Order: sequence, then structure tokens, then C-alpha cells
Amino acid sequence: MNKELQSIIRNMENVMYVQPWYGDAVVTMLKKIHPAVVYINPKNSHAAIEILYHMIAWMHFTVDAVNGKIAEGNVGEIPANWRGIDPKVHTWNAAIEELEQTHKELVAVLQTKDDALLSEKLPNRDYNYRFLLNGLIQHNIYHLGQIAFLKNLLGEK
Repeated sequence: MNKELQSIIRNMENVMYVQPWYGDAVVTMLKKIHPAVVYINPKNSHAAIEILYHMIAWMHFTVDAVNGKIAEGNVGEIPANWRGIDPKVHTWNAAIEELEQTHKELVAVLQTKDDALLSEKLPNRDYNYRFLLNGLIQHNIYHLGQIAFLKNLLGEK
């Protein structure tokens, strides 16, 4: 049975695509931003593109974790956590596509699991999958708020 997992999946879908309580869904907000401004890095901040690729890195980490392919070491050492951005390679539209694809991969693998997964502790971590999945939702909302702030700061409507 995966009743709780289905609830988490619905929450992920609402945050990513539907109409969450707080405002625009992740993909809706990201598609409102002109790709030309996403590389602007305000003082003491990350550029929107850096934040988006950071969100993607954690989604990849979560897919790998659920698939039993978790990386060794410190959580902050996940591959590409805060990667260098090359505008020729790391485009806004490609990042949105990668975020959506990774989200779909995560939902697909979660559909194959049952609620027992949620209580299992991740290898080399001090938390379980319930904490990771709910944390990923919170992480995406948190960083979407940063991106929305940057959007407004840079004059995007």
C-alpha cells in the first residue's frame, strides 16, 4: 500500500505544476522569467540559473536515493550541488526541461514503491525517505521564492 506516498506525490505535482496555496507553481513561475536575466548575479546572491540547477541537483540526488544509488559522503557533497554555470551549456530552457524530466523520473520511481520506504533510513544519512521527500518539496518552494524575488528585483513582471 502506498497511500502516504500517493499524498506526497500529489503534493509534489501541485507544487511543480498545479496551483499551490502560496502562488504560482514552480514550472509556471520559471516560464515567466526571460532567459536573458537569469544569469544576473546580484551582490551576495546566486543568479536564478544557479538556484535552478541547485534544485535540479537535489532532485537527481533524490531519484538516485530512491533507486538505491545514493552517493557516499556528506549531503553537501552531492554532485553538482552548486555547479559552475556556462551560459553556452546551462540554458534556462534546458534547465526547466531537466527539472521537469527529473521530476517525472522521481514520480515514476515513487509509483513503484510502498509506504514502508518512507520509514527507511537513507544510507549514510541521519534521516529517512519521508524526511527527504517532504524536504525536497520544501526545498523547491524555498528556492522558488528566491527566484521569484530575483525576478521582481530584476524588473521581470
